[in-house]
Amino acid sequence: MSLVDDARAVRENAHAPYSNFKVGAALRTASGAVYVGCNVENVAYPEGTCAEAGAIAAMVAAGETRFIEAAVIADSPLPVSPCGGCRQKLAEFGAGDVVVTLATMDGARQDITLAELLPGAFTQDYMERS
Repeated sequence: MSLVDDARAVRENAHAPYSNFKVGAALRTASGAVYVGCNVENVAYPEGTCAEAGAIAAMVAAGETRFIEAAVIADSPLPVSPCGGCRQKLAEFGAGDVVVTLATMDGARQDITLAELLPGAFTQDYMERS
């Protein structure tokens, strides 16, 4: 099963009763483990959780902190892109050259690196004086 297939499968578990916009995400680590997440909405809209954040939380809960590949999928007309907050979250746990596959349920795909998704990412390097 491909990483996009993993994201597609977990997308079905999304809780999106307000937007009806289900998203699935999958991360592969260097160990070969795959961690998945789906969006979970809350009636207090900004309190929901994005799919990417769920996959990152699962990875960290399992004791891993770096991923080498990612996929995000939604039923959208264009390959779905992570929101700004998730771009920053992904940049925290992946190198700039990590490929993120953005996909649609209809099979459209776009491969992009984390650095292309978030140029000028705020990194730990900015915190060195603190």
